[in-house]
Amino acid sequence: MTDTPQRTRPLRVLAAMSGGVDSAVAAARAAEAGHDVTGVHLALSANPQSFRTGARGCCTIEDSRDARRAADVIGIPFYVWDLADRFREDVVEDFIAEYEAGRTPNPCLRCNEKIKFAALLDKALALGFDAVCTGHYAKVIVNADGSRELHRASDMAKDQSYVLGVLDEKQLAHAMFPLGDTVTTKEEIRAEAERRGLAVAKKPDSHDICFIADGDTQGFLAKRLGKAEGDIVDESGTRLGTHEGAYGFTIGQRKGLRIGTPAPDGKPRYVLDISPVTNTVTVGPAAALDVTALTAIKPRWCGTAPTGPGTYTAQLRAHGGETEVTAEPVDGELRVTFTEPVRGVAPGQAIVLYDGTRVVGSATIASTTRATAAV
Repeated sequence: MTDTPQRTRPLRVLAAMSGGVDSAVAAARAAEAGHDVTGVHLALSANPQSFRTGARGCCTIEDSRDARRAADVIGIPFYVWDLADRFREDVVEDFIAEYEAGRTPNPCLRCNEKIKFAALLDKALALGFDAVCTGHYAKVIVNADGSRELHRASDMAKDQSYVLGVLDEKQLAHAMFPLGDTVTTKEEIRAEAERRGLAVAKKPDSHDICFIADGDTQGFLAKRLGKAEGDIVDESGTRLGTHEGAYGFTIGQRKGLRIGTPAPDGKPRYVLDISPVTNTVTVGPAAALDVTALTAIKPRWCGTAPTGPGTYTAQLRAHGGETEVTAEPVDGELRVTFTEPVRGVAPGQAIVLYDGTRVVGSATIASTTRATAAV
């Protein structure tokens, strides 16, 4: 197998430049490798001031200017593309609808699926580009038969393959991740940016959700969904307190419950279940969060889909570890059994399957089976 397709011949490359250091270095490396690179910054909000700025942003006017300056230093053409309507519909509205339905979405994964490797890639291909380049830490491997595989980055500490697990083989054929085989610290990436004269070398990393300006997810949802008082109950249905919207909770949450009444055993209680139909939040002991199996929907395969049961490792959140599972596609769904129980698995999250470092595919968790069922 060989590494990413950019090493076979010069390509016309569209480099998605967020205004951060990773995407700037990725664009610079692609240009240095001899590709015909054009930089593009995605305008994802009709009101960029509503997005996070400085250390937390990736889509503001400030970020657009940083990306333009980086493109000027690299010596590549640069454009700003307005994808605000598509982003609002496919990412922001989806985020709100998922929370309203009692699920816990991952907007960064959805952005990669719907924006960077759907809307952006489709437009790039229509304009004659061969590939879209981003600053993600992951690798595309080309097999002898020309097929592509998505693999973890060489440096596991920076691996971002989880949020790319939604990419299919056709999209991987036009994806370029120049940072994927870099085994360096983030400080070394910054040092490289400084050597290249990129002003973003010292710019802090972006974090959390770009379209929630103040980082207050519950407040953001309350403004859009309105307050809806409901009950917080224990596993027996005993009312312990009230809340102002079930959408403000996630499975496994411990803080911010404001129950007041301590548990009989004096131990902390966690969110076990969220019912949007009755607007009820059920809480209980940590042990009740143990999940032994799950069913996931809308599987997307990074290559050929598995045809029967197999043993894999699975990742359940962007910065989570791996756990061993048995998984099998059944009637358009993915059935997963854990070798050892895992805790705090929420519907709406993505489960990404791995075979070694290879990403097999991703699916959205629809339901879970617990070792001790919440009543």
